[in-house]
Amino acid sequence: MRSKVALALYLIATVASAETDWLGAGKAWWEHVRFLSSDQLEGRLVGTKGYNAAAEYVVRQFKRAGLTPGAGSGYSQAVEFIKTTLDEPGSSLSLVRDGKAIPVKLGDEAFLRWASKPIPDVDAPLVFAGYGLDIPEAGYSDLNQSNVRGAVVVYLAGGPANIPGNLRSHYSSTEERAKALKAAGAVGSINILNPRSMEVPWARYKANRLQARMSLADPAFSEGGASFAATWNPAETDQLFEGSGHSIGEILDAADHNRPLPHFALTSKVRAHVATTSEKVRSENVVGLRPGLDSQLTNECIILSAHLDHLGVGEPVNGDAIFNGAMDDASGIASIIEIARMLQARNVKMKRSILFLAVTGEEEGELGSQYFAERPTVRGRLVADINMDMFLPLFPLHYLEVQGLNESTLGDDIRAVSTAANVEVQADKEPDANRFIRSDQYSFIKMGVPALAFKFGWIPGSPEEKIFKDWLSTRYHGVSDDSRQPVDLAGAAQFNSILAALLERVADSQHAPQWKPDSFFRRFVPAR
Repeated sequence: MRSKVALALYLIATVASAETDWLGAGKAWWEHVRFLSSDQLEGRLVGTKGYNAAAEYVVRQFKRAGLTPGAGSGYSQAVEFIKTTLDEPGSSLSLVRDGKAIPVKLGDEAFLRWASKPIPDVDAPLVFAGYGLDIPEAGYSDLNQSNVRGAVVVYLAGGPANIPGNLRSHYSSTEERAKALKAAGAVGSINILNPRSMEVPWARYKANRLQARMSLADPAFSEGGASFAATWNPAETDQLFEGSGHSIGEILDAADHNRPLPHFALTSKVRAHVATTSEKVRSENVVGLRPGLDSQLTNECIILSAHLDHLGVGEPVNGDAIFNGAMDDASGIASIIEIARMLQARNVKMKRSILFLAVTGEEEGELGSQYFAERPTVRGRLVADINMDMFLPLFPLHYLEVQGLNESTLGDDIRAVSTAANVEVQADKEPDANRFIRSDQYSFIKMGVPALAFKFGWIPGSPEEKIFKDWLSTRYHGVSDDSRQPVDLAGAAQFNSILAALLERVADSQHAPQWKPDSFFRRFVPAR
């Protein structure tokens, strides 16, 4: 194993020798982004020709980077999905008060959510139940404070600020909240977005609302029947709360000041019919392998991952209907390719194996990574996931925000290589955004695998913070996330170099990464 001092000197020398060519390396990275986010790939939606063309491109690049097939005899792990589309004209949503049905305008006031399985019609009372959460470890439950059995639960997105972030984030995930609602006997749910924490404006949600939903076709991944669900525009909640004696303003004020949210029955019932059509589609994860050279450690695999899919084609915005997904996440795929080429060019020898993984179905709920995490294509043990999803090189790389920084020994590793590159590491500054559980790393975390994810960092109140937040409000999941946006090419190249050094350090370490003793996520490590 290379000593820590030797590794630090090596990294400094690598950074110094490359400083004058960061721009050139960034341009090579950008060429991959340009192709993957081009209009001809039509947004890389799962199961489309555009996605397939993107996957073929990644296979070619993996071969050029000297990676061997990581999915058996080839580079592709087939994944089958059930694609379900909403028939919105054939669907309906209304509030019923005093026997009178008041139609809800889909798109403007609310939108329906659906799954691959048929959703039963609903005609049920409404109950507001705080955040709609049940968190046993914290002795907290919104669902035992109200009679929610047989009702549709209305809740505010988010969770109580006085509960530790990772605990709150885990239980406020769509999956965990749905489990709790079902266990409490609710027949459906209505999510009110919190305008203080909405990453995109309602108009963007409206534009994306009819995107097809995917689920894994393999019955082993089935989670049972589906129930009614909708999301409500926070600016259009007056009808929901009419006659209840409560208002959205009161609820948001309580959330803002960390006071308990009220629980109360609403005066309206909800009546809904959700019409859908389904078909099977096929997609693939793309897997390349750089085998480790140590006979004892080669079966321990470090994953470098990013997602290849995006949102496809949606409603036109100023004549543009293609959701190109340049930063989300052609940028991460481009980094995987360039890091593989970097290791090849330096002829790096490592003890552990590295899997370069481009996954499908992230935008559908991390489905491709879930499939791979539970059905890995390689023998041995997955020991770490280094995931890149929308790391946003929008300005020079002076700070690197690391999600999961203090959860595992990987945090110590990223601190070491970043310090050697004169980049300061930051912990997640917006833990309430739940980003550590909202991308593909969480599929591996739930299998007990330590992981990290990244964003270019910034200082509160700085111009970089404004750039970051403006990007979320104007480009995230929008048609303007394309190759015409400004990025910092040199910063992207520096980021790739740091991650290459991280892989090398972890691959050559005497010990595999471990969760810290006090990490919430340690609970997912399988018993041996």
